[in-house]
Amino acid sequence: MGETYPFTIEQFYRFVGEGKLMGAKCGRCGGIFVPPRPLCPKCQSRDLGWVQLKNRGKLLTYTVIHVAPEEFQQMTPYALGIIELEDGVRLPGIIRGVKHEDLRVGMTLEVDFDTANIPSKWP
Repeated sequence: MGETYPFTIEQFYRFVGEGKLMGAKCGRCGGIFVPPRPLCPKCQSRDLGWVQLKNRGKLLTYTVIHVAPEEFQQMTPYALGIIELEDGVRLPGIIRGVKHEDLRVGMTLEVDFDTANIPSKWP
């Protein structure tokens, strides 16, 4: 990338706003993790670099939500799942574009972003 970016959730979402799924990769143990942190959760190294992740992976598990928190009630029912990316990183998220009855553990899904709802600032 050339430029140094901080390993913060704010920077992670800036990348998401640009349509990039980025993770932090440890230079010591090779672990890749999302969300980013200032040190590796596996070996505590600070030797980190940003890496762009592949946006495809396999569905590990899912559930269909019928009773949702207030801010998500207008979406019910909706599917929530965990995908394991081709890079090995696991991400939770709302599954869209697939009928609930067609969801299968092991199926290939693609990560897409709703960039309209990315927070502009954090507490």
